[in-house]
Amino acid sequence: MPGGDVLVSIGLPVRNGAGRLEHVIESVLAQDYERIELVISDNASTDDTEDLCRELARSDGRIRYHRQAENVGLLANFITTMRLANGELFRWVGDDDRLAPHCVSRAVRAFAADERLVLVTSQIAYTGPDGVTETAEYDGTGLTSDDPVERFTEMLRLLNESHLLIDPLYGMVRRDRVAAIARRNMLREDEVFATKLALAGPWAHVPEVLGHRNWKHERLPVIARRLGVPSWQAHFATTLQCAEMLRWLDTARLTAAQLRRARGAVYRWYARRQRQTIAHRGRKVVRLTAAVLRPRPVAGR
Repeated sequence: MPGGDVLVSIGLPVRNGAGRLEHVIESVLAQDYERIELVISDNASTDDTEDLCRELARSDGRIRYHRQAENVGLLANFITTMRLANGELFRWVGDDDRLAPHCVSRAVRAFAADERLVLVTSQIAYTGPDGVTETAEYDGTGLTSDDPVERFTEMLRLLNESHLLIDPLYGMVRRDRVAAIARRNMLREDEVFATKLALAGPWAHVPEVLGHRNWKHERLPVIARRLGVPSWQAHFATTLQCAEMLRWLDTARLTAAQLRRARGAVYRWYARRQRQTIAHRGRKVVRLTAAVLRPRPVAGR
């Protein structure tokens, strides 16, 4: 059972983050939980990231630095940090994030209270490009269930709600259980991974802001370039996401009845997501039409 003697690994994937890293590293090393290691995977940075990380690693034995020989891509670099980690428990952190001093200890406490858990999430505060910080409280219970389909359905519901409610990618996991989950480089892979985590086992949630993240909305073609996936996927992202979730269900060791329920939940999620997309495009057309038809001032008046 996890306690104060359990090693917790924090995985920090980075590329060209020299100007952002110091604050997040400081927040990791300032945790009130002693047994931590910080695993940094540098994705062949071309700035001063390597020099900074090597200097910090020399000054603190809890830091382990790894440099990729070439750019392996965003997802592969995330996976590398988990592969290199030694901890029984693991959490990713972004290169411009910040952890509350008790982030690790709160999650470890939750694991110690329930041996079923594969993941402990927390409330997170998000700061947008405008400097406004937002957060939201999640008070659901579906993710704690022993029924994998109930957890899966609840995660699908959250995917169509707000990103402020829960971000499982930045929760703490049992490393061995999660490292075994196959991941595919694709658009919205983080959402697909969230559903795979829901199927893997029960979660707990700490209703307290334990992490701070910077957030900006990016268009799918931009994200496709960052991930190194074909640009055409941006036009079929939801359909490809649906197909990947259905494919994964066939490997999830569900009973026939559970599989039917889970597939039905995916179809309902897909229909709702498509309706949301159509409604969004409709509002966009209305705004563009209004802008075109708006009377323009006549010069000289």
